[in-house]
Order: sequence, then C-alpha cells, then structure tokens
Amino acid sequence: MQIWVDADACPGVIKEILYRVAERVQMNVTLVANQLLRVPPSKYVRAVQVPHGFDVADNEIVRLVQPGDLVVTGDIPLASDVLEKGGYALNPRGDFYTPDTIKQQLTMRAFMDDLRSSGVDTGGPAAFSQADRQRFANALDGHLRKVAGR
Repeated sequence: MQIWVDADACPGVIKEILYRVAERVQMNVTLVANQLLRVPPSKYVRAVQVPHGFDVADNEIVRLVQPGDLVVTGDIPLASDVLEKGGYALNPRGDFYTPDTIKQQLTMRAFMDDLRSSGVDTGGPAAFSQADRQRFANALDGHLRKVAGR
C-alpha cells in the first residue's frame, strides 16, 4: 500500500501529518503536483512534478494508483476514478469517499457547477479548521490500522 496526494490544493498541515505518518509507519507517500514541491528528506516521501494543464496531476495519480492504495484529495472526480481502480480516497477534512456516496457527490458537484456558470454565487468551502485537521489525522490512523495493520 502507498499513499498518493493530490498536492496542488492539499493544505500544508495535512502534508505535514502525512510526512510524519510516512516516517512512523515506514510507508511511501508521493505528492503529485504541477508545481515544484519541497518535501522533507526521507526515503518514504517524494514529490512528482507533472506538466501544467487541466487534470494532469489527477490523471497521473489515476495512472499510478494500485488497488488498496490511499489517495488524499478534495477532487470528487479523482476520488471516483480511484474508487473504480480499487483504491481508497480520503479528503483533507477527514471524510472517506465511498462507492455508496460518490455518485451523489458527483451529481451535487455538477449541480453546483451549473449554478456557478449561470452566475449564482454559491460561496466556497468553510475555512480549514483545527477540527478538520484532527478529523483527518484520526481517519488516516484508523484506516492504516484497519487496512495496513499499522
């Protein structure tokens, strides 16, 4: 099992949690982004820079993810693709995407996109909080204990 990170929009505090987890459980964590990322020196953490372009990082993650891998992303279409390949998808606020809920989330995303394109101000996500950080850390630890026995 490996952890992949859709790193372009991933909050820095979540990346820090992932760096510590990589060392603690000796698991590979790969951050994929279309910009240069600085990561701590570690044999378990690496960054992959992909060319700029729409969904280039997402497509690279989907290409590389294997069944059982975990992907950290807030991107619902990417999460859907990961689930289809037999992986797990966790958003930075600590919620797992599941086969039971992903279709509804994709539908809601499309609906909100339609509203925005017609000029409706739908607002944005709530500010990332300490509670979100804690929920992510707890969800990640629970997943690693359950799936990887770590």
